[in-house]
Amino acid sequence: MPSTEPSTTDAVRPRRADAQRNERALLEAAAAVFVESGVDAPVREIAGRAGVGMGTIYRHFPTRADLVVAVYRHQVEACADAAPALLRTRPTPYDALVAWADLFVDFLVTKHGLAAALQDDRSGFEALHAYFLDRLVPACASLLAAATESGEVRLEVGAQGLLRGIGNLCASGASDASYDARVMVHLLLAGLRVPPRPAPGTR
Repeated sequence: MPSTEPSTTDAVRPRRADAQRNERALLEAAAAVFVESGVDAPVREIAGRAGVGMGTIYRHFPTRADLVVAVYRHQVEACADAAPALLRTRPTPYDALVAWADLFVDFLVTKHGLAAALQDDRSGFEALHAYFLDRLVPACASLLAAATESGEVRLEVGAQGLLRGIGNLCASGASDASYDARVMVHLLLAGLRVPPRPAPGTR
């Protein structure tokens, strides 16, 4: 007679799925706190945002560097996955590019804190930077290509150059509270736009 007891595999799967959801919630909470308060934000602030105890965070991420690296990878994947989703849902490819750039600006808050968190692990930092390029350059390139094909932007800069330019704009005013990097990034993207053609009969 077949056993009605749940198999070991069935018992493990829900716990594994729950653990993955919990870790994703932690990473999303940490990313939001890092954007608002920087990567040196207190762990208790992250725990409060995620609705968990501090022990839960330390169980998943024993050191701050572990947490920063995990958030970094999480945000890279989120940015990469967002590109095709934004192209499907935004009114135009240019709108998708601007929305994606906003996500990238938030991501850079973590990226700029990564070097400090991994100051004793240069090879680890370089490996993560290579991972960043592998995932985000193609994502940005797809948005630029779509916006160029639609006639909205001039292809005067490649994806890697655009990411570097956005990164420089975000880094240059990091210590100035009056500086709004997002506004400057939007101005940069506006500079790529093709000027609208004048209506017939006008100059």
